[in-house]
Amino acid sequence: MPKWKVVTEFSFNSAHYIKDYNGPCGRMHGHNYQIRIEATSTKLHSSQYCPHSVMVADFRTLRWAKQDVTKGGLDHGILNEVMPPDYETTAEMIAKYIYDETKKRVPTDVQLKVHVSETPNSWVEYED
Repeated sequence: MPKWKVVTEFSFNSAHYIKDYNGPCGRMHGHNYQIRIEATSTKLHSSQYCPHSVMVADFRTLRWAKQDVTKGGLDHGILNEVMPPDYETTAEMIAKYIYDETKKRVPTDVQLKVHVSETPNSWVEYED
């Protein structure tokens, strides 16, 4: 059975603080978040931008989070105000949030893995 994997990387800048954190991360600060999304599927699909079944998932759809916060993305926002309250703004929960929101935008059979890096030497990966 064939299997395709598409990978996209992008970045966005946002501020956040970790609620009740005893240390510097408890204060408002910002990151240039580096995101990597892997999408795999055994079949190809169409997208809202292309009516032909020729892609695992549209790169444009996978990169929704890089849009400005006023356009529904995460760029130049305060994550504590943008993300729902049940998602704390740790790297782990940001990865889960991006995963959950991306999963809503791609065909149901597409498997995802989300990699979020806050700094060049600190990152998390999330998949379900």
